[in-house]
Amino acid sequence: MKVAALQMVSGSDVSANLKEAKGLLQAAAQAGAELAVLPEYFCLMGRRDADKLAIQEPFGQGPIQQFLSQSAHELGLWLVGGTLPISAVPSLPDTAAPDARVFNSSLVHAPSGQCVTRYDKMHLFRFDNGVERYDESLVLAAGQHPARFDVTSVDGHTWRIGMSVCYDLRFPELYRHYAQAGAHLMLVPAAFTYTTGHDHWELLLRARAVENLSFVVAAAQGGLHDNQRRTWGHAMLVDPWGKVLAERAQEGSGVLVADLSWDLMQQCRSRLPALEHRLL
Repeated sequence: MKVAALQMVSGSDVSANLKEAKGLLQAAAQAGAELAVLPEYFCLMGRRDADKLAIQEPFGQGPIQQFLSQSAHELGLWLVGGTLPISAVPSLPDTAAPDARVFNSSLVHAPSGQCVTRYDKMHLFRFDNGVERYDESLVLAAGQHPARFDVTSVDGHTWRIGMSVCYDLRFPELYRHYAQAGAHLMLVPAAFTYTTGHDHWELLLRARAVENLSFVVAAAQGGLHDNQRRTWGHAMLVDPWGKVLAERAQEGSGVLVADLSWDLMQQCRSRLPALEHRLL
């Protein structure tokens, strides 16, 4: 199956971000991708964390979700829409309320345009090294459940795909849950900080691939944003043996495309049947 991981440097203008995302998706489709993954916060990297609240959408409607649906249908892609803010209550809350929260949701649209899967980011990032401070729980509500979906590729194989977002990468039990459910591929749309990404991004991606004998596809934010936050980038595709199939080594927007080999995955699992040797 041919898969694309997209890298962006999203800013505070939603329309501009969607326009850039569409161009990258078109490039992925032209390269033959069957599945394309946008990065976390592809639609907005606001100047303040609370800016997410102003563009939130009820699940199932809104311009950002319409963009994802139309793009998937027009381009004939399975499209994983990075993340966007989905309302945590059925009706839109007062965005000025001190307790206002949204879900950081990753939606999967089939080539028909239909949304077939939703994953709400479960683990909320918090970091403080005395210089940089982040706390997603101030505006995000945590998801409660893993989510996966199946894609039948043009070569006839049905790929079981597990979903995650950014900080989830540090919690191997989520990926082992997917492996136990038979997953062949793990997705990681992300906006890793430059600091943590420099030290841990590739290490964690390759670890999740090796320990679960699964492909890992990681879309990324990569560069300096309007809010002066710098993200690590390095969008990456990793095979079940831990080999990096493709990587965007520089900052800025771009598209990575790679063929994921079903036969290679089965060979890795056959010669090292670690998934069958689990004790706990």
